Amino acid sequence: MTLHKGASESDRKRTARPVNPFYGEADPVSGMEESPPHTTLPDGPVSPHTAYQFVHDELMLDGNARLNLATFVTTWMEPQAGVLMAECRDKNMIDKDEYPRTAELERRCVAMLADLWHAPDPSAAVGCSTTGSSEAGMLAGMALKRRWMRRNADRYPGSARPNLVMGANVQVCWDKFCNFWEVEPRLVPMEGDRFHLDAASAVGLCDENTIGVVAVLGSTFDGSYEPVAEICAALDEVQERSGLDIPVHVDGASGAMIAPFLDPDLVWDFRLPRVASINTSGHKYGLVYPGVGWALWRDMDALPEELVFRVNYLGGDMPTFALNFSRPGAQVAAQYYTFLRLGRAGFRAVQQATRDVARSTAERIEALGDFRLLTHGDQLPVFAFTTADHVTSYDVFDVSRRMKERGWLLPAYTFPPNREDLSVLRIVCRNGFSRDLADLFLADLTQLLPELRQQTAPLDRPERLATAFHH
Repeated sequence: MTLHKGASESDRKRTARPVNPFYGEADPVSGMEESPPHTTLPDGPVSPHTAYQFVHDELMLDGNARLNLATFVTTWMEPQAGVLMAECRDKNMIDKDEYPRTAELERRCVAMLADLWHAPDPSAAVGCSTTGSSEAGMLAGMALKRRWMRRNADRYPGSARPNLVMGANVQVCWDKFCNFWEVEPRLVPMEGDRFHLDAASAVGLCDENTIGVVAVLGSTFDGSYEPVAEICAALDEVQERSGLDIPVHVDGASGAMIAPFLDPDLVWDFRLPRVASINTSGHKYGLVYPGVGWALWRDMDALPEELVFRVNYLGGDMPTFALNFSRPGAQVAAQYYTFLRLGRAGFRAVQQATRDVARSTAERIEALGDFRLLTHGDQLPVFAFTTADHVTSYDVFDVSRRMKERGWLLPAYTFPPNREDLSVLRIVCRNGFSRDLADLFLADLTQLLPELRQQTAPLDRPERLATAFHH
């Protein structure tokens, strides 16, 4: 570019420096013409438009959440829910005195869940919102340990070491709980075609130091329900023989929002007297954007009073027993919106449609001939599958890697002990994963198979493991 003799000094400087490729000119606030630093704060501010565009464009390189078949987290809500969340994004959930209506919506949600899960007296059930099932599980585990400590005050602290019995398929939050709160994790390994906890194995690991048993209603590994009623019945027998009264916590992160609507005759909840507490993720099959979870106890006896803290410096006397103090209120409002919007019939319709998509997709994958189903999507709308015995040219990690090239995030991973030999793919069907999207997924997978069959062998293990991920 040639400048005329009367050009200003700023014009001359502008042509002498590189032009910002995003905007074609310097930022109007800072004069910045190049990308800002990535690991240190910029020297000064930039315009809102520039800051937005930098972040927006970088986030475009993330995967498409709607095509993420790994995550259980809700990736679609109605526009009205998004508006409601935006209106509540500045509300701190802990400020119950300043935001009494948000606190009331939380109370209503707890009451609705207590009724849904057949608490003996829903008005006496206690619970709270959390940032997700991980926090809810921590709270439930703390209550189990504290109740055990009360019963064993003569031995703890001292010679007794508390333990928690669960399957090796539990979500990592339970490993964290045991680590953080100094509880011995007693994990029942997978055996053969048993991919989760069973009653006999659970009872076999219990003793006088067991604070509780965690039963998972919907394993993340394959979507199957653990037999909660059978586990409770076996623990009833233990109490009759030995006097040991071992409570059960149900990790219903996903299944607690599926079973009440699609499997109403399945007894897994507070109808079982041994079930002391239940958690679920509102941001999974509770159909709310992340992050909100719920922890409920059947009554105050199940939640020791010393775990409840009271603060008054925000105004009023506010009991709190969540791990986090400041928490967003938007997700709680969105959860109440969803309960109000759908009701029982609406939830039943949404979850049934999701299960139908899961079952039909599983059947169509099995019909391809290259895969063997481990589960069929008939409990959680989730199923796991592996390559058939005759397939030797590729494995599940190859499928995951190649489908990612087509935009699909399809997790491949190995199972925990004692089935580390088993590697699988898993598909999580959620509200918004429609039959049309399932058709597109099947079309891409079907088109890919001839290419994979022409391989001479699966990729080397280091590269395969680099493609694996598990949510």
